[in-house]
Amino acid sequence: MERLQKVIAASGYCSRRKAEELITQGKVIVNGEVVKELGTKVNSSDIIVVEGHSISYEEKEYYMLNKPREVISSASDDKGRRTVVEYIDTDKRIYPIGRLDYDTTGLILLTNDGDFANKMMKPSSNIIKTYLAKLDSILTKEDIDKLLGGIVIDKVKCTPNKVKIKEIDKKNNKCLVEISIHEGRNHEVRKIFEKLGYDCLKLTRISYGNLRLGTLRFGEYRPLSKQEINDLLMLIKK
Repeated sequence: MERLQKVIAASGYCSRRKAEELITQGKVIVNGEVVKELGTKVNSSDIIVVEGHSISYEEKEYYMLNKPREVISSASDDKGRRTVVEYIDTDKRIYPIGRLDYDTTGLILLTNDGDFANKMMKPSSNIIKTYLAKLDSILTKEDIDKLLGGIVIDKVKCTPNKVKIKEIDKKNNKCLVEISIHEGRNHEVRKIFEKLGYDCLKLTRISYGNLRLGTLRFGEYRPLSKQEINDLLMLIKK
């Protein structure tokens, strides 16, 4: 048995707070009857309708995928391009948590738990994501200091948590940089380097909070353990 507002939020229909509002407003029907009590609990056999929409109650699944290049971080694509959900063998209606750019590879999470996804994607969650960026020239100490001091992108200051050069290729004047951020706005890492005059040739997300890619190859995935899920939830409570 689960609380009604949690089930509604987990379905992805809305946030838990919004679900509570809908319940108290009499916009939620369970087994043909309007329910206004927030303490109401339901199970998988109950029929839940919210504002005329049926809500599914199903077992929740959580996955980590090593996203390949030229794959869309979406449940579907009107241009027929391959999506991240196509790599996961499940009959559940899963979707990605956040997104990675079309040409960006690495760790992305997928789930059918809307409540969990909303918590992970909230700007206030402050979950740190770490990337490896291959740059078209060697990042200078001066520019590292500029990055750590914050770079203004689209009128918003972006301040990485960490910037570290991992490898230097003097012969080809390239380098590999590890950069950690917590904001996660659209194209943020690429834009940060572009602002300083660097072209990001390759970009891979190697960690998400307490999770790391490990030995997963491109296109491979694995389910998250209960401990890993709980650890992620603990991160946003700090």
